[in-house]
Amino acid sequence: MKQGSADLIMEMIRKLTHKTRMFGELVMFSHTLFSLPFALISMVWAAGGIPAGRVLLWSLIALVAARNGANAFNRLVDWKFDAANPRTAHRHLPRKLLQKSEVAIFVAVNFAVFIFAAGMLNPLCLWLSPVAIALICSYSYTKRFTWLCHLYLGFTIASAPIGAWFAVTGEFAFTPFVLGTIVMLWIGGFDIIYATQDIDFDRDSGLWSVPSVFGLDEGLFIARGLHTIMVLLLFSLYFIMGLGWLYLIGILISSVLLAVEHNIIKPSSRKRMKIASYNLNQVISMVILLFTMTDYFLAMS
Repeated sequence: MKQGSADLIMEMIRKLTHKTRMFGELVMFSHTLFSLPFALISMVWAAGGIPAGRVLLWSLIALVAARNGANAFNRLVDWKFDAANPRTAHRHLPRKLLQKSEVAIFVAVNFAVFIFAAGMLNPLCLWLSPVAIALICSYSYTKRFTWLCHLYLGFTIASAPIGAWFAVTGEFAFTPFVLGTIVMLWIGGFDIIYATQDIDFDRDSGLWSVPSVFGLDEGLFIARGLHTIMVLLLFSLYFIMGLGWLYLIGILISSVLLAVEHNIIKPSSRKRMKIASYNLNQVISMVILLFTMTDYFLAMS
């Protein structure tokens, strides 16, 4: 191979790698850990064990594609607000690290992959896929007219464990909706915590959030209330699913981590807010996954 051709190929690879990293940062790909553990729990419970490889593969593809499309769509819709907010002005669209047309194509491709993956699972998933897209995209507009936007965000992410159950069984059931409600309350609570950083900006910009409407202290009180109900529902699954002591230990550890999350909140400290809103919640989801699955499979053995 000639040197010129080799250099051209290397340059193309470099640009592709750079662009992939940009899109990964745009949609905060690492935050997939919020919904993925609950989706995996739902699939295992629905299958009564490890689901079929085909179901697992297409379910994960659908989950990642839907999440990437939704996050990118939100960035596209909100880019003017992001540009005006000093806390978010560094994001990719305000800084023109990515073009709006590129992000729009990224959104369309991911939603197309999601619909295709849903179709590879079963008819129910395929029929519901456009509804799911409409729901996750509509979240981006809720903060313009209601302080319930946090719960609506949680509601859209709750589709992960519910959809995972549908992917395995193709049928409705009670348990996945309990899991979905847990996710909705959990996400809604820490999204309220995250929104405490933007109280003044939201008020000045006409955006709605629980903290901007009710104030800092009341907003944090509401977040604690949502997480308290979440923990109670997690304990209810102990009885619904007939789980064991390892599951209870996992829920107790998660409850302690939630308490730590609420105790370290300091809206003026970006580092503390990142730990409270993201890092601790990623640990919580993995703790719940690890202890729940260990408990479940030990009981089966």
